[in-house]
Amino acid sequence: MTLHPDQEDFVELRDYARILRRRWALIVVVTALVLGGAALFTFTATPQYASSTSLYVSTSEAESTSESYQGGLLSQQKMASFAKLATTRRLAETVAADLGDVDAEELPEKVSAEVEPETVYLTLTVTDPDPAQARRLAQTYAEAMTDLVREVETPDGEAVAPVSATIVDSASEPDGPVSPQPVRNLGLGLVLGLLLGVGLAVLREVLDTSISSLDDLDAATDAPLLGTIAYDASARTRPLITTLDSHAPRVEAFRVLRTNLQFVDVDVASKIFVVTSALPGEGKTTTSVNLAVTLAQAGTKTLLVESDLRRPKASGLLDIDHAVGVTTLLVGKVALDDVIVRHDETGLDVLPSGAIPPNPAELLQSRAMNDLLAELRNRYDVVVIDAPPLLPVTDAALLASQADGALLVVRHGKTSRDQLSQAVERLAAVDAQPVGTVLNMTPSKTRGGYGYGYGYGYGYAPELPTQAPRPKRGRRAKGDDA
Repeated sequence: MTLHPDQEDFVELRDYARILRRRWALIVVVTALVLGGAALFTFTATPQYASSTSLYVSTSEAESTSESYQGGLLSQQKMASFAKLATTRRLAETVAADLGDVDAEELPEKVSAEVEPETVYLTLTVTDPDPAQARRLAQTYAEAMTDLVREVETPDGEAVAPVSATIVDSASEPDGPVSPQPVRNLGLGLVLGLLLGVGLAVLREVLDTSISSLDDLDAATDAPLLGTIAYDASARTRPLITTLDSHAPRVEAFRVLRTNLQFVDVDVASKIFVVTSALPGEGKTTTSVNLAVTLAQAGTKTLLVESDLRRPKASGLLDIDHAVGVTTLLVGKVALDDVIVRHDETGLDVLPSGAIPPNPAELLQSRAMNDLLAELRNRYDVVVIDAPPLLPVTDAALLASQADGALLVVRHGKTSRDQLSQAVERLAAVDAQPVGTVLNMTPSKTRGGYGYGYGYGYGYAPELPTQAPRPKRGRRAKGDDA
């Protein structure tokens, strides 16, 4: 689709607005630092006072109008040279000798000369921390300047110089300090801070490849976004939604995910989904457990399979012993009904991992695993498989090839676009596909176009919420109709 130029400009402005919303803290900090530096410089700098005096440069009296005109042109041509003379060491030494209490080495830095355009007026300005000293230096400089002009312009063997300088304005009395200028300095500090802050924000945005918006997700995968789980500081200590109020934002978010997942493969009666991520630490185990719990609470016959045979954590979240489970079942030591555990609080069935084997990949791609998944499909409406991350190992890809697809958990601000793209490629390599994505740990207030609604960090609880019951330990489901 070709965008109209006005639409392209709108998209670019929208992108900049998004950057400002996302990086406003950086802009504020940088602006504050630059403004603080400008304020520190302004209020700690020594005040400087300026005194000015004006000289008129003329030629000797001419006998005709044409000679007078030529003399005026000559004076204008020499003005730039006279301005240079004002800052020479020679003139500084003369002034220092006349005053006797100043250093000739410091004087050239205090004096400046400016020629008014198309005139023969030369303005000398001297700055000094002492206003009286500034006036004294300016007057002495002007007097020494007239002598120096006469000296350098007098030809050898002549007594009168054709060009002379005359003081027309004596050195002025400083009214106040000319520097520092608080308003100017603070204004420049504010402008420079904003420019630097915005520049760093744009640079950081360009260099930041993490998934932090829907556009980033779309660039890495075509899989739809099925849910957004807002960041919850209590999730580390209370990862299960069963420990939260029934109307808590995180609980609502998983209900949204459950609802959206029901529209995946609507014609399939029994579904098996692998929950995985690109790398560890993105919340795939917590997501798989809470998703399974939410499904079970809705009356869906659900089984959670702990298939992360390298670092099993799902059973620990549910306070279930994982000594006997998938690995024990695959090697033929126990029957399926003997290893499935019922989580009494939610009605969720759990198949723990079992002992950690030396060859997880070989077990997961065995015929026994394929037969197990076929049996589970016949028994349950939804089977949620907690699998290892895709990039470090191949386990999740092997499981996804035998399931109905993979649900990719993406951590906001951490998972990069390249990592997510590589994870999708791992699935494609085994003819598997992601059925959707879950954006995890998003900011409480949506940014970058996540939208508003239930499950996006905003709760809608009753005015008097009831306290959520504490979870109970699971028990073996032996004898139950699994």
